[in-house]
Amino acid sequence: MACLELSKEVKGKEEDCTNDGTVDFYGMPANKAKTGKWLAGIMLLLNQGLATLAFFGVGVNLVLFLTRVLQQNNAEAANNVSIWTGTVYIFSLLGAFLSDSYWGRFKSCAIFQVIYVTGLVLLSLTTQRYLLKPEGCGEREILCGEHSSTEISLFYVSVYMIALGYGGYQPNIATFGADQFDARDPREKQSKLAFFSYFYLALNLGSLFSNTVLDYFEDEGKWALGFWASAASAFAGLVLFLGGTAKYRHFRSSGNPIIRFSQVIVAASKKWSVETPDELYEGDDESDRKMLHTHGFRFLDRAALITSKEQDNEKNRNQWLLCPVSQVEEVKCILRLLPIWLCTIVYSVVFTQMASIFVEQGDAMKTSIGNFRIPAASMSTFDIMSVAVFIFLYRRVLDPIVKNIKKIKGEGQGITQLQRMGIGLVIAVMAMLSAAIVECYRLKYAKKECRHCEGSSSLSIFWQVPQYSLIGASEVFMYVGQLEFFNEQAPEGLKSFGSALCMTSISLGNYVSSLLVSVVMKISTTDNMSGWIPGNLNEGHLDRFYFLLAGLTILDLVAFIACAKWYKGIKHSGEMNQQVKEDDKCEV
Repeated sequence: MACLELSKEVKGKEEDCTNDGTVDFYGMPANKAKTGKWLAGIMLLLNQGLATLAFFGVGVNLVLFLTRVLQQNNAEAANNVSIWTGTVYIFSLLGAFLSDSYWGRFKSCAIFQVIYVTGLVLLSLTTQRYLLKPEGCGEREILCGEHSSTEISLFYVSVYMIALGYGGYQPNIATFGADQFDARDPREKQSKLAFFSYFYLALNLGSLFSNTVLDYFEDEGKWALGFWASAASAFAGLVLFLGGTAKYRHFRSSGNPIIRFSQVIVAASKKWSVETPDELYEGDDESDRKMLHTHGFRFLDRAALITSKEQDNEKNRNQWLLCPVSQVEEVKCILRLLPIWLCTIVYSVVFTQMASIFVEQGDAMKTSIGNFRIPAASMSTFDIMSVAVFIFLYRRVLDPIVKNIKKIKGEGQGITQLQRMGIGLVIAVMAMLSAAIVECYRLKYAKKECRHCEGSSSLSIFWQVPQYSLIGASEVFMYVGQLEFFNEQAPEGLKSFGSALCMTSISLGNYVSSLLVSVVMKISTTDNMSGWIPGNLNEGHLDRFYFLLAGLTILDLVAFIACAKWYKGIKHSGEMNQQVKEDDKCEV
């Protein structure tokens, strides 16, 4: 049934289609009543929760799996986890590229989820049949024996298939969920902004089961059971995703962005010596989502300069010599986003400690209550709880209060996305200082002769609660703000790339963390000292590493503030038309 046709039953009523250009599964304009909105959004949130449960069922305890099953030391295991986690998010760029250029978000999500499920099944089989030898090994007391190179290879193939599948899927599912809401409909626009908060909440709630139940079984050496549960969860998420096919709204892919960017660079370079006039080539795009000309990066404007030869040969213009303003503005937009993005990497270095160094620190503390032992990785539950609480506080309390103070009405936000990201950095500094202070006291009550024994420090693991909670609070401001900011500010054909920028900052944060640990160990290890992060943390100075991260984050905050003040947001022709209408109303 076509949109915009008069209803036969009620005169004057119309069956509207969306205003943002989305289509349904069959390529027809998407019907507002039958597609998208919260029915599709909730299905995607559930899919995200199940996929994340599976991912953290592997990732949250991977550092302990490497030390107990594959016999790696603490520094080596922490580095391998950082590299693996970093690779997960590097693959997000591949997923975003294929989505924006060729496959579209729905197809990309489906394909990468199939790869993801396959990797989880292979990991489960490899662990059960080859890695847990002798039987019952892999828990705190019984370490596993040596493994062949083939068995180790199978393990790494499986975990990097998981990295490819989850990494390629993640930026697309976030953007695909936002696609279900029409940004040009005032009601749906508010839902679209809310979706990113709920998306991040679903991500954290999905990991809650992993960080409690699965974490407990894996910590007791039941690794195969935990991995099979993860595979089952990912498979259920894939089935749910495919089940909502008829309800989804879709944006068509926009072609290869690398070619569009290259055309601008080549065209601008060939006209380097020509002065830029006031009027530039606008192209044939008359849509209200056309990007408007801005005055930054003026050397790129030469790509839109019409020479006398091109003026005479209007029908056969070469795209490698003349580009429309909107295409030039795409390149400018990405160049403006890069400094902001670079400033988020140091935060990701802090964030990644939660999956590695925090776990090793907790494992060296008193982890028992009576006869019950608390798995060190399960402390990230407090991070998840903090995320849930602060998402509610931000949306329902903090932002409305700031809007009232600033007297902002309508769709505006009390705290801008860049301000939220800055607040996230401040809280991250507090988290590192908290972790450093806890480590000082852990060392004070530590038994230096005890390497892996129970209760190597009499300080309770619950002293880690503040550092986990502060990390959770910082995520709500930094990562949710990032998702909204990069998705909103990315050009129309690069929305998945915008989400991938957030994921890639996590990736590079993991690589930088791995490099930083290696450098710190090399510098701090001498003949008389075992380094800041040795196999036996009681002989090291992990507190100094945390203080170092706090200092680096403060420097990053200063750079971020400078970049945020410099940044100029993207503008579309539709926004200017809307502003003109509002101004006309005011004059009347």
